[in-house]
Amino acid sequence: MQLECVINVSEGRRADVVAHVAGAAGAVCLDVHSDAHHNRSVITLAGDAGEVEDGARAVARETVARIDITRHQGVHPYRGALDVVPFVPWIGATMDDAIDARDRFAEWAVEELDIHCLLYGPEMTLPELRRIAPIGTTAVGARPVLVAYNVWLTTGDVAVAKRIAQELREPSTLRTLGLQVGDQAQVSCNLIAPLTLGPAAVFDAVAARAEVARAELVGLVPQAVLAAVPTERWTQLDLAPSRTLEARLGEVQAGPG
Repeated sequence: MQLECVINVSEGRRADVVAHVAGAAGAVCLDVHSDAHHNRSVITLAGDAGEVEDGARAVARETVARIDITRHQGVHPYRGALDVVPFVPWIGATMDDAIDARDRFAEWAVEELDIHCLLYGPEMTLPELRRIAPIGTTAVGARPVLVAYNVWLTTGDVAVAKRIAQELREPSTLRTLGLQVGDQAQVSCNLIAPLTLGPAAVFDAVAARAEVARAELVGLVPQAVLAAVPTERWTQLDLAPSRTLEARLGEVQAGPG
């Protein structure tokens, strides 16, 4: 049985800190995506369920030891240093398996690290949790696969990005934010049903409303999501076969050389 765990930590500027935090997970760490403006890193773990749970705990220990949320500044919404820890069913796993992993992790984090955890999943969505969570909270979740995706605009007017985000937001398929990222505006997206509404459709919907500078995949995508996109658009959409969960898992299983 395999799980994915996509840990979001509130540090994207100090590369040495991110390296220590992500490296603690060992071989189940498949990808690290950091953004200095968001001041956030997305660490993708996947593989054997037990190894992923152990890896998530190791990442949590390093995060608590190295990241001080009271000094955090970044454009992305946040609550804790160890901000979001979602468990995702993968090969041979069900949502119940992800929920069990979620609950075990939250209980451990409270007891071992003395951090405040709130749960999301079937009971509560992450946006709902963020509305009630105080600073210092870790959101521990169980959810299906999603794709994190940013569309950068040529304009620096964040009001344009916010308007587009509001127009495109759809609770069942797409969560969006309009953010000021340096001197550019960005529509930051979570594709929560990526086989229904994929990266190409989101990119085109934004481009129909404003000039797009570039797209940015955050983390990895399932092979099925990539396969649904015409190959001639992969570069434009910041997609590639090497950036799928299946490809990265294959690399780990093949070993060095």
